[in-house]
Amino acid sequence: MTDPVIETVPPEVSSFAAFWSAFSENRGAVLGLIVVAFIALLALFAPWVAPHSPIEQFREHVQQPPVWAGGSWAFPFGTDAVGRDVLSRLIYGARISLGIGMSVMLVSVALGIVLGLASAFMRGVVEVVVMRIMDLVVAIPSLVLAILVVAVLGPSLLNTIIAVTVVYLPRYVRLVRAAAISELSKEYVIAAQVAGVGKLRLMFVTVLPNCLAPLIVQAALGISDAILEAAALGFLGLGAQPPTPEWGAMLADSREFIRAAPWIVTLPGLAILSTVVAINLMGDGLRDALDPKLRRS
Repeated sequence: MTDPVIETVPPEVSSFAAFWSAFSENRGAVLGLIVVAFIALLALFAPWVAPHSPIEQFREHVQQPPVWAGGSWAFPFGTDAVGRDVLSRLIYGARISLGIGMSVMLVSVALGIVLGLASAFMRGVVEVVVMRIMDLVVAIPSLVLAILVVAVLGPSLLNTIIAVTVVYLPRYVRLVRAAAISELSKEYVIAAQVAGVGKLRLMFVTVLPNCLAPLIVQAALGISDAILEAAALGFLGLGAQPPTPEWGAMLADSREFIRAAPWIVTLPGLAILSTVVAINLMGDGLRDALDPKLRRS
């Protein structure tokens, strides 16, 4: 008599474990995550990590070179044209630049969800008005529109966030609207409508969770775009105002010293470059991990 065959059921893998398994296969995405986490920790603990105040001036050490060019360890990255520690300003600048990127992303995503779902569910006048306004915003070059908004409101960090939010809002509205419209014809939505689910519950509880995957990817990539846009406004003198240690403003303040003290210009540019590239690598990994088609391939 033969022994009965016992079938073993493989353990169920959690959704987070499946996501992390797919995400970790992309080495560039993991590297980007490590770099972003490092910069975020520096920004979070800036008062304890930075060796000096970002606005303190050391007049006896004006334009002191960094350590690798023969400078002192008291100012590892050197000092700028008025004697401020470049390393401290870079660390505090990470707090400002990441803060702008996160603020723009959160506000844009929130408004994009509301307007995108409204235009998908309330076809007719609401859809036409919302989408034509978005088309008008997209028709204007992003930097020109941001400059126009800041010129009207006045240069400041808050107005920079508002201007960049206006610039990047249409991409979220269009993305949510397209994803919601594709979900409306599916059986689970029709079943919810037949069951008498209210419109708000249908929008935000039934349909929205199934639109989050592309929205999360776009939000991650949108942070880097917002950082670049804010740096451009700061470079033009329309963003953070002196002596605020914002990376774009640091580039603007030091561009005339590109030959005499090149580290003052190079280091903020490298900070912007490394942050944007790391966030984009992380966003690519999120796209690959959250897209079922790419995961199967």
